[in-house]
Amino acid sequence: MGMTQTVSCSPFHVFNVPLGARAYHVVTGDAVLSRVIEHLPDDLRTTLGSRQIFIVTDQTVGALYASALRTSFAGYCRNAAVHSIADGEASKSGATYQLLCDELLAAGIDRQSVIIALGGGVVGDLAGFVAATILRGVNFIQVPTTLLSQVDSSVGGKTGINTSVGKNLIGAFYQPRLVVCDTAVLTTLPPREFAAGMAEIVKAAMLADGDFLGWLENNCAAIGFRDPAALSAMINRAVGIKAQIVAADEREETGLRALLNLGHTFGHAYEAAAGYDGRLLHGEGVAIGLVMAARLSAMMGLISVSDVERVRSLLVALHLPVSPGDVQGVVWPRDDDLIERMRKDKKTSAGQLNFVVLEKIGRAVLRNGIEEQMVRAVLAAS
Repeated sequence: MGMTQTVSCSPFHVFNVPLGARAYHVVTGDAVLSRVIEHLPDDLRTTLGSRQIFIVTDQTVGALYASALRTSFAGYCRNAAVHSIADGEASKSGATYQLLCDELLAAGIDRQSVIIALGGGVVGDLAGFVAATILRGVNFIQVPTTLLSQVDSSVGGKTGINTSVGKNLIGAFYQPRLVVCDTAVLTTLPPREFAAGMAEIVKAAMLADGDFLGWLENNCAAIGFRDPAALSAMINRAVGIKAQIVAADEREETGLRALLNLGHTFGHAYEAAAGYDGRLLHGEGVAIGLVMAARLSAMMGLISVSDVERVRSLLVALHLPVSPGDVQGVVWPRDDDLIERMRKDKKTSAGQLNFVVLEKIGRAVLRNGIEEQMVRAVLAAS
């Protein structure tokens, strides 16, 4: 998967996601949030004076960073307005989508405007879906502020909202014009949110780079202390994996991009069952799902039981739940209900249960038509 270029640009790291006319850069580095303008594509930067900026954020992130981001555009554009949504996964809904569209339209958004998503995955997915659909599409920039959104949801152009049936079932592929990942903002991230982001990094290693998984095992202490060098190394590797896969399969047409959903079919079912109310974060659901996906792979004879334990032990060391029983305050539904939710997963076809499994640590594959009894065995063992 050598389809992306990585450009060293100290103190920044720049990844090119080569998607033809939709190509864009992912910029990572310390204290880059205030320098977004420097990295804008030429067509936006040279015409910024005639454009409006709409910063979409949530209440917590907005209080910390919206003013600095807005100030960085002062004097360069017609206006930079901040629009805030409530914190939490519950905001990634049809109701909030409609309210946000109405707000932006009332504020005079036009086709030349730029929407900037400043926040975690909820803000990025929601603002991206608004950008994809309002006025049939406006320019969109991602400024992710959580570890999970920096290494996963901000890269690749997946946007959308949840429904009562499941996660991300309404949305669009809509690539950003730029992604800026400021590692300095991770210092204000609560421990639970930081740990949730680590699940997506472990996922990237499990599906594409066994050596990277070993690096994570050997650097748990530095990661726990949020050592800047360790953060930079793991974020850059995870972003590089995601960018390569997106470049090779932008719209999930070859099956390669589906591999990024390792653990997600299980995890999404538990998230939906928990009601998106904060008791189970997305990354926590992914962590549980990664153990289940590894266990399913072992039951299929693809990896060893010791491989499953290796994955489980790493996630525990990173302070993540590895079983539904680790989640406090949730009475889980029957297995029948969980399996029914899995049947509504986007990877499902013709009613079959399809899962991403591991052929080995560092290599994943999508397998179709997994027997329901085997899935039940995984749930029972968890």
